Amino acid sequence: MTEEFGLRQAQADGVRTLILDRPHRKNALTLDLWRALRAALHDIDHDPTVRAVVLTGAGDTFCAGADVVDSDPYAAPFGKLRAITEVALHLHDLSVPTIAKVRGVAVGAGWNLALGCDMVVATPQARFAQIFARRGLSLDCGGSWLLPKLVGLQQAKRLALLAEMIDAAEAHALGLVTWIRAEAEIDAFVEDLARRLACGPPVALAHTKALLNEGADQTLREALANESRAQAVNFATTDVPEAYAAFARKRDASFTGDWNVRRPDEREPADNGAASTPSI
Repeated sequence: MTEEFGLRQAQADGVRTLILDRPHRKNALTLDLWRALRAALHDIDHDPTVRAVVLTGAGDTFCAGADVVDSDPYAAPFGKLRAITEVALHLHDLSVPTIAKVRGVAVGAGWNLALGCDMVVATPQARFAQIFARRGLSLDCGGSWLLPKLVGLQQAKRLALLAEMIDAAEAHALGLVTWIRAEAEIDAFVEDLARRLACGPPVALAHTKALLNEGADQTLREALANESRAQAVNFATTDVPEAYAAFARKRDASFTGDWNVRRPDEREPADNGAASTPSI
């Protein structure tokens, strides 16, 4: 396990866990922590051994947003805002599935970090707020883009303009939490969920995630064209024949994402028979 500027990292079985580790400040985000998180996400994006990511906080809190105590309100904010922007983009663009595991409060940029993950698992005691307005600020860390897509424009305005604290049950009802699990169950649940995602076909999951992220801003025609291009790439990996073989033999598939295109001198002569891989 490594640690830098309040960020701990660990990896096992293809799952990288990122832990915001400033429990004495409710894991509030400093500029150094933003930069460490940015570097970690960049590393994940270039590490083929990472197949899923879990983002969580140390202790009994996910993240209390930006650390206003350690911030100078008279300092130019551009460096910090650039780091926040790059973290939000890196998190959204990661090709591997991401899970936010939320205990306690997730407010402001902390909540938007959780919303930037593909799935959110929270305890019943978790609480959430777009707290920016209480600090004289507007949304950041992608909140203005994420909230309307997840809950619609009116609910997004309500959450952002009133900066109300909502509980896990309401967040789940709004579609902002994927699962609620008891405190005693959440670690095992997230571990199993991350393992299942890490065992999935990496190329296909990367395409699926990108298609879903991009599809909301496209026409149906554009989405269908992108689906066709992605599917052609999937068929060029070893995962498709492996999936069919596993299904036929009633066993679990072992996905690697390896490329399955051979050089011309390595190809077998055509046998004029049926294709070995059925169409979908």
